[in-house]
Amino acid sequence: MFIDSHVHFDRFVKDGTFPEILEQAKEARVLEMVAIGGTAEANALSLKLAKEHPGRIFGCAGYDRDEATENPDFSELRELLADPLVKAVGETGLDYYYTAETAAEQKKLFNENLALALEFEKPVVVHSRDADEDTVALLKEYSKAWKGGEGRCGVLHCFTREVSFAREVLDLGLMISFSGIVTFANADPLREVVRYVPDDRLLIETDSPYLAPVPMRGNRNEPAFVVHVAKQLAELKGSSLDSMAKLTATNARTLFAL
Repeated sequence: MFIDSHVHFDRFVKDGTFPEILEQAKEARVLEMVAIGGTAEANALSLKLAKEHPGRIFGCAGYDRDEATENPDFSELRELLADPLVKAVGETGLDYYYTAETAAEQKKLFNENLALALEFEKPVVVHSRDADEDTVALLKEYSKAWKGGEGRCGVLHCFTREVSFAREVLDLGLMISFSGIVTFANADPLREVVRYVPDDRLLIETDSPYLAPVPMRGNRNEPAFVVHVAKQLAELKGSSLDSMAKLTATNARTLFAL
């Protein structure tokens, strides 16, 4: 059985393909999925789906970097985080690739999300792109203050950087999640990172509907395709697919307290 640790269900719900996506995931043995928040709408949908599909879909709520200049409602977010079906804060983090001009606002928002993760003792789902130094700096303070249990403080999702950044993230106690990018032809450096990450820190994700893995490139990504990510990780780690499924599912259950 596989757990997809990072899914954006918004588009599937909007275009009416959600029931089909859920059935295809079941056929692929992807029986549990984490629905990611990031905006008020995505947060509400995440909890709604968790309520409608108990034991299959688990919620997250937070504000991502695109909300940095939008004055998001933190009283609403606090209410969502109080719900036991909401398992993590996120996604949240920093992205200087597209919006470096809002770096100050992004850091403030990220810090506010981290403070809520500490308060509610729920792990944080971190996005970081071209912002390694600032991401680590903020996570250092968060990691020092974390009281929610070893191995549960958070995950750096859709990891794409080098071993040096992975080492810093791991030293702070976070897990690292790999997406379909690890299957791409030009991803040899990333595959080296997979070999470096300890087994008990590995997660798999699709980041659906984005980043469909090989051999599904060109299609809209969906949770069923996380099996291809697991296959790549199994090859790199010298393990069987079933072993990788069990390993990453166990890690996801630990992180999100499933």
